[in-house]
Amino acid sequence: MTPLSQLSGRRLYYTINLVAGLAIFFFGYDQGMMGGVNTSPDYVRTMKLGYSTYEGPSEGYVATITEPTRQGGIVSIYYFGTLIGCLMGGVLGDRLGRIRTMFVGSLWVLFGAALQCSAQNIAWMLCARVINGIGTGHLNAVVPVWSAEVSTHTSRGAFIAMEFTLNIFGVVVAYWLEFGLGFIGDGTSQIRWRFPIAFQIIPVLAFMFCLWFMPESPRWLIKAGRPDEAKLILSRLRAGINRSEDDSKARANAEFEDIVEVVALEKKHSNRNTYWSMFWGKGSGNLHIARRVQLNIWLQIVQEWVGIAAITVYAPTIFAEAGYSARKSQWLSGLNDITYMFATLFAVLTIDRWGRRVGLWWGAVGQGIALILAGAFARLLKDNPDKATQYGGAAAFFVFLYTAVFGATWLTIPWVYPTETFPLEVRAKGNAWGVVGWSIGNGWLTLLNPVMFSAIGENTLHIFGAVNFLSIPMVWAFYPETANRTLEEMDLLFASKSPFVWDEEENFRKLKDENPQVEHLRAMELKGEARSAIADLDEGKRDSEK
Repeated sequence: MTPLSQLSGRRLYYTINLVAGLAIFFFGYDQGMMGGVNTSPDYVRTMKLGYSTYEGPSEGYVATITEPTRQGGIVSIYYFGTLIGCLMGGVLGDRLGRIRTMFVGSLWVLFGAALQCSAQNIAWMLCARVINGIGTGHLNAVVPVWSAEVSTHTSRGAFIAMEFTLNIFGVVVAYWLEFGLGFIGDGTSQIRWRFPIAFQIIPVLAFMFCLWFMPESPRWLIKAGRPDEAKLILSRLRAGINRSEDDSKARANAEFEDIVEVVALEKKHSNRNTYWSMFWGKGSGNLHIARRVQLNIWLQIVQEWVGIAAITVYAPTIFAEAGYSARKSQWLSGLNDITYMFATLFAVLTIDRWGRRVGLWWGAVGQGIALILAGAFARLLKDNPDKATQYGGAAAFFVFLYTAVFGATWLTIPWVYPTETFPLEVRAKGNAWGVVGWSIGNGWLTLLNPVMFSAIGENTLHIFGAVNFLSIPMVWAFYPETANRTLEEMDLLFASKSPFVWDEEENFRKLKDENPQVEHLRAMELKGEARSAIADLDEGKRDSEK
């Protein structure tokens, strides 16, 4: 059996993908877990969220929530933790490296999980949720960046999309584990909610163990002044992938030189590397860092507003109103999660082939139609209870359709985009800005969804459906295509003074035509400094030859 430290080519490539997938699996499990925890009678009693009633031997004890705001607060405060954690992780990821930062984040997660599964009151649980969220924020900020930096530019999206199949697999495992635990006794035991919380420790421990055998990002190593290690790892990563050994070496060397040149230039502008400078674009010149920050924050916020949070909340209600028993509604919700997981495999096949923009477009159309029709049939279901089977079945179908389309498009692309669009010098911090948007969108809607459904019912789905159609011109006008472009070409892509895609693409072609050898350097208003950087590199090479 080949030791992990000696793996190369596809074996190393897929091993890294699997290890990163462990962290993403935990992320999905951690999100899906609270759905079952919130319905556990003992948890509801311990946190003083409501009461439970016995519904017979087939249903057991069923919890009734009388304090929805308190319940929503416990769930949403987790996203406050992820917001803090992603900002911390972004700083550590650029300073300490990707591997060490992921290990630190895992320690936070272990501590938070231990506190959560032993919580005795709401104050304890709130503190534990924040700590757990801080660890998750670390991992969310760095794991996708690590994945993007070791992958090739033609398979970067698929590489991360495969990890999100494991993410939704985590949701599925959480759901069915908690479903099964509901049959223990009469459903009132503590194990029904404490064990699922503790279970998340297992994939995190496996992830931490594997990290010690994983290679650091070659791009970060070059930035950290360790080019020999970077070159060795890059050659191992690119060995024999769809080409001969000599061709693989030549391509790895060319990629290495390209990264070195970009790093040399970016280090001359380290004053733009704080979160404050990034947000306002101070000192970034034609790199337009602030534009990239805003694009990624809003893409993640819109990801939540296209309706996934609403479907997660409202799907069980639709199934119940369709005439299905509580147990059958739970079965349908579980099958919906499985559909969600398999749909992500479609993203693996299309995200690089069709590109990010096409995926967001067709996803928005499919999701918008599904949400509007799900809301319409849910309304008909309420108005015509005698036709619950027909209208309820139609509403359930569009819930499944929405989930499948989202899994194939909007689930993965907003997570891939931030890993691609920032310069190496601030890539972890840049991805952290994307996680900030995700935390804001999630936390906001976790509190807002119950209020919206209480006030306007199924019309909430129509609002989210409309947001899908509004996202289409937003993507068309402001989000340039990043698929099949190297990470080093992104400076060139965002060099245009205009934020509109058509101007950025025209400027990109113009700069490539000027000088393809130093195209990423000419993307900035710093040609004199770029020439100086190249001269420094040439001088360094001559010294090493001597």
